[in-house]
Amino acid sequence: MDLMEFQAKELFAKHGVATTLGVVAETPEAARAAAEEMGGVTVVKAQVKAGGRGKAGGVKIAKTADEAESYARDILGMEIKGLTVNRVLVTPATPPVEEYYFSFLLDRSNRSHLCIASVEGGVEIEEVAKTNPDAVKKIRVDALEGVTPEKAAAIVDEAKFPAALRDQAIEMVQALWKVYVEEDATLVEVNPLARLEGDKLEALDGKVSLDDNASEVRHPDHEQFEIREEADPLEAKAKDKGLNYVKLDGQVGIIGNGAGLVMSTLDVVAYAGEAHGGVKPANFLDIGGGANAQVMADGLDVIINDPQVKSVFVNVFGGITACDEVANGIVGALKILGDEESKPLVVRLDGNNVEEGRRILDEFNHPLVTQVDTMDGAADKAAELAHQA
Repeated sequence: MDLMEFQAKELFAKHGVATTLGVVAETPEAARAAAEEMGGVTVVKAQVKAGGRGKAGGVKIAKTADEAESYARDILGMEIKGLTVNRVLVTPATPPVEEYYFSFLLDRSNRSHLCIASVEGGVEIEEVAKTNPDAVKKIRVDALEGVTPEKAAAIVDEAKFPAALRDQAIEMVQALWKVYVEEDATLVEVNPLARLEGDKLEALDGKVSLDDNASEVRHPDHEQFEIREEADPLEAKAKDKGLNYVKLDGQVGIIGNGAGLVMSTLDVVAYAGEAHGGVKPANFLDIGGGANAQVMADGLDVIINDPQVKSVFVNVFGGITACDEVANGIVGALKILGDEESKPLVVRLDGNNVEEGRRILDEFNHPLVTQVDTMDGAADKAAELAHQA
């Protein structure tokens, strides 16, 4: 789950990171009231889960409450990278003397935690990384050791934070590590990390990505960060049903068992689609080992209610869950859905008890179900049917 700036700052404050929370406003009038309360110059910032808000016109400096209201009226409702702005964050304007960049993240390719820091960073960190890569320090963090005071000091010194800020930076690094570990985050980013007047170090902006796998058991409080009315309705529906689903922009619905198999299925469908009008996968949906009738029905219910989907490809390799169980799950799902299921279904079964699984589907003989023995052949058939539709 990616957080908006105001939510990230709430977590920062919770763990002792120096930041200014500000006031979230959903109307121009509320933005005005917040600016009046703060007095002086304020910043009105669009709250969407996207970068480049300033360049898109989503960040404005207001000298008066009237300006704050006017800017909020301009920003609310605008689109930034396809996301509609429904709220703004109003904070006191604190012009930085210098801007830095800092983050902790999960480096999946190297199976480690990584710290990225630059005293020449700030909002233009991508450009710095291109033109002066030596200024962007990448420091591995041992998962067992974590960020001790000694490690934090080593990070600060390697990144070459100014001597006047060294002690504050060490404390900030440790606090950000607490956010990263204690909230089960995969990314904690401060951009910019600012040096303010009087040599005060503060997180002016924040970005946090939380690991959804930890939410239900370890962090039920993370549910407060979900803004249901802004979630994709299909993704919200799938989450309510306990499905591992991600909507994509395509025409072939995908159901598989196991994340690796589903990812491979996305690839073969995309490749097959090149020969059929450029159709693409419509989603990622991993039903894992629970391919019973209700799970299959829940998955199909989500996929067929995506208006972009023109065909569905069920790709299952029987292992612990045998193919006959999957076949019975498909039969049960089609009975549960009844007339709701109106899109062609291409099924490829392989692995444990595959012959019995295929026999069950043959005997059921549903007019919308086509069985294909191979993964490539099934992907091609699903792409063909989507293109024809």
